[in-house]
Amino acid sequence: MTMINAYAPDAAAPLPDRERALIARREKLLGPAYRLFYADPVHVVRGEGASLYDADGNRYLDAYNNVASVGHCRPEVVEAMARQAAVLNTHTRYLTDGILDFAEALLAEFPAGLSHLMMTCTGSEANDLALRVARVHTGGTGVVIAHNAYHGVTSALAEMSPSLGAAVKLGDHVRVVPSPDGYRIAGSDVGAAFARSVEAAIADLREKGIAPAALLVDTIFSSSGVYTDPAGFLAPAVEVMRKAGGLFIADEVQPGFGRLGTHMWGFARHGLVPDIVTLGKPMGNGHPVAGAVFRPEVIEAFGKNQRYFNTFGGNPVSCAVAHAVLRVIKTERLQENALAVGTRMLDGLRALAAKHDLIGDVRGSGLFIGVEMVRDRALKTPAPEETARVVNDMRRRRVLISATGQEGHILKIRPPLVFSAQDAELFLATLDEVLAAL
Repeated sequence: MTMINAYAPDAAAPLPDRERALIARREKLLGPAYRLFYADPVHVVRGEGASLYDADGNRYLDAYNNVASVGHCRPEVVEAMARQAAVLNTHTRYLTDGILDFAEALLAEFPAGLSHLMMTCTGSEANDLALRVARVHTGGTGVVIAHNAYHGVTSALAEMSPSLGAAVKLGDHVRVVPSPDGYRIAGSDVGAAFARSVEAAIADLREKGIAPAALLVDTIFSSSGVYTDPAGFLAPAVEVMRKAGGLFIADEVQPGFGRLGTHMWGFARHGLVPDIVTLGKPMGNGHPVAGAVFRPEVIEAFGKNQRYFNTFGGNPVSCAVAHAVLRVIKTERLQENALAVGTRMLDGLRALAAKHDLIGDVRGSGLFIGVEMVRDRALKTPAPEETARVVNDMRRRRVLISATGQEGHILKIRPPLVFSAQDAELFLATLDEVLAAL
């Protein structure tokens, strides 16, 4: 995943002196492991709403940045951060009101059975904590994940994030199953096929003496290729895992907080109530705040025997920021905006598919959209090189998107929730131009 759409110095066109100097400083100071987006990296200096601005004042339409969920530099969030930072910031071993106020507001957005919140700083930490809890509760260690999944960067999560590449070895306790690819599987069979794969993975774990602990999935399969339909297809696989004694962990880091338009959470599109839900930086509009929500019976044994302490997970500033983000989502009706603007985007993309044969499939929900690019519609042959050209040509026209899927042939469109109808029209018109030029 980290190499899709990455800047490659040997293949890049000549860059301006200022950007070449910045890249040289990065390499000297930050080392070789970081990656930059786009063949021609973007030097951003300011953000506002769904816009980013470069050092020359040019505006870029941000159709990719889900972390700034309520828009770059959202004033209410910035003000909440500054106000609380001027008063108090400390850890959760003191009694403070902010974490409780936020927990009450957040948990009110979940089904009644999910009633305990534990806070972390990142989605990786949240998923790591969820796995620890699942292992204590079930006594198992085996985890089933989807093809090309991404769940985090800790050692434990990298072992179950195949999208990080072949150089990152998966754990012996991890089983990867094919993604629920509704483009290649008849709609009515997607759920059954995915459930059969999970069942086979559990059987293989048990054959190796490994008891299952959890099915861990990003509920929109963001890195696998953005698989959304038919709604409900995830339920049979969850039932299989629960019958085997494992838990269902819903990774909502990317699809959560109203992004899908129809529901606040991705799992709700499938009519499910998970055992654990993990959340990430979109809950703080990019501020490092995250968390996990649990059924009380799932967290009970862990809480009695292991406890948990995260020095600044749930600190007062983070809670003030997260609470401000939640208020903006609710008061500005951003879930409804995601549905309305996302529907316009999906309709427009399907109209483009009628004009441009490179588009094989359009899928998504709300403001989370995947566009599968193929060289042959009948054979559904992936078109990764063409996809990279589309992404980079969009960037040159100052519209920012990326790509996903193991082949890197699926456009990943995931703008801030404040994306407007005008933004959608600009996006669609620019993509039409790029595809026509190809």
